[in-house]
Amino acid sequence: MQRKPSPVRHDYSSSAIEPGNAEPGLPKHLIWFAVGLGLPLLLVAFAVFLKDDAPRDPVPVAEAPTMSAPDTAPMSTRQAAVTETPLPVVAEPEPEPVYPKITLTIDRGDTLDGLFRRNELSVGDLMTIVGLEQAKEPLRMLKPGDELTVTHDNGRVLALSRDLGIEQSLQIARDEEGTFSAELVDRPVEIRQAIRHGVIETSLFESAMAGGLSDRVVMNVAGIFAWDIDFVYDIRGGDEYYVIYEELWQDGEKVADGEIVAAEFINRGESFKALRYVSPEGRSDYFNPDGRSVRKAFLRAPVDFSRISSQFNPNRLHPVLKTVRPHRGVDYAAPVGTEIKAAGDGKITFRGQQRGYGNVVILEHGGNITTLYGHLKGFRRGQRVGQRVRQGQVIGYLGATGMVTGPHLHYEYRLNGVHRNPRTVALPQADPIDPSYREDFERVSAPILAELERYKNTQLASTDQSTRL
Repeated sequence: MQRKPSPVRHDYSSSAIEPGNAEPGLPKHLIWFAVGLGLPLLLVAFAVFLKDDAPRDPVPVAEAPTMSAPDTAPMSTRQAAVTETPLPVVAEPEPEPVYPKITLTIDRGDTLDGLFRRNELSVGDLMTIVGLEQAKEPLRMLKPGDELTVTHDNGRVLALSRDLGIEQSLQIARDEEGTFSAELVDRPVEIRQAIRHGVIETSLFESAMAGGLSDRVVMNVAGIFAWDIDFVYDIRGGDEYYVIYEELWQDGEKVADGEIVAAEFINRGESFKALRYVSPEGRSDYFNPDGRSVRKAFLRAPVDFSRISSQFNPNRLHPVLKTVRPHRGVDYAAPVGTEIKAAGDGKITFRGQQRGYGNVVILEHGGNITTLYGHLKGFRRGQRVGQRVRQGQVIGYLGATGMVTGPHLHYEYRLNGVHRNPRTVALPQADPIDPSYREDFERVSAPILAELERYKNTQLASTDQSTRL
C-alpha cells in the first residue's frame, strides 16, 4: 500500500534552523534582506527615543495650555504673583529746559546798553535785536517806568518782550539757527461797564477809595468838571457823585480802567452832568444833556489838586516887603515839580524871567485874554515863544523862583489888560455839539441817562431804608 506524504509543518518556536533539518525554511537571501532593512529602522527609532527623553524648554501657557487643579491660594497671594510679572518700560520724554527770565525796568538816565551790561546780557545780541525792523521804534521810544522781560541762557538772549500798551506787545524770539525775529502781537481786550457812587466826607480821593474807584477815574472826573468846579476850593462835605465808566479786561482779569461814559457831580446842592459822545469822525468830548459842551475856554485852576495859599486880593499885605500891595492873582501851593497846564488854547508870548515873578510863561488867548504863570521851577522842553499850545498842555513846573516865601504857582487872568479873579470870572463857553450830530447824540445819550437815573434811585432807596432802620 502506497504511503501518502505527510503535510509539511513549520515550527516557529525556535529562531534557529538546525543544519540538516529536512524541513524546508525561508531562503537565506530573504532573511539577510530583512535583517539589513530592519537594522537602520531600529537605529532611527532609538534616536527618536533619545530625543524625546531630552529636557525641554518650558512652553508658554498661551501656546501650550495645560489643565491644573483649581488655585486655592488666597487672593492677595495670587495678586502678588501677577504683579511680579515684569512690565514693559516706556521711555519718558526729556523735560524742556527752563531758562531764567529777568525784568529790566527803565529808570531816568538808563540806556538799554547799560542795562544789558549791568545784568551780564549779551550786548551783541542787543545790537542785532534793535536792528530788527519791527523792534526799532518800540525799543527806541523808552521812558522811565517801562519794562522789558528777557529770557536768557548764561547771558545769551533767547527771547525779549515788551508791552506796548494794553492791547499790543512786542515779542522777539531766537530760533534754533540763532536768528532773531520780531512781531507785534495783538492782545484782545474786553470792555465792561461799571457804575459807582461816592459821598465826600473829608476829600474826593478818600471817598473814591472807599467806593472802589481808582485814582485814574477820580482824576478824570475832576478833569471833566474842572471848568465848573474848583476841586481845590469849592468841594464841601456832603458833596456826592455818580460815575459810569469802562473797565478793561484781558484773559479774565481786570487790567485797567477806561473812559468815563457819564458822570454827575453834586456840588453844594447844584448838579453838573456830563455825557461822553464820540462823533462819526472819531473825536470824543463831553456834553451836558442839552448838548452844551462841559468845557469852557479856560480851566478854573491850571494845577491839579493843590491848595490855595493866597487869594485874589487888591489890598493884600506883601509877605516879603511887608507893604500893602494888590495880589492880582491866585497862588496855588503844591510840591516842587508839579505840572503846570495851560488854562486855555493860546500862543506863548513870553517865556523867561520877570522881576519878582521869577520864571514866567505868558499866554495870549482869543478875546483879548491873557494868562500869566509865575515862580516856575523850569519850562517844558521843546516849547518856544510864538508856539501855540492847547488847553491842558503842560507848559512848566511849579517852583519857588523870584520873590517868594515858599514853592507855589502864581496865576493871573487878564481881560483887556485888566486883572480879574480867576476863580470867579465868567468864562467863555466852548462850542456846543454840532447840529448835524444832535439827533445821534440824543439817541446815544438817552439810554445812558436812563441807566444813571435808575442807579441813583436805587442808591436813594437804599439810603432811605438804612435811615428808617
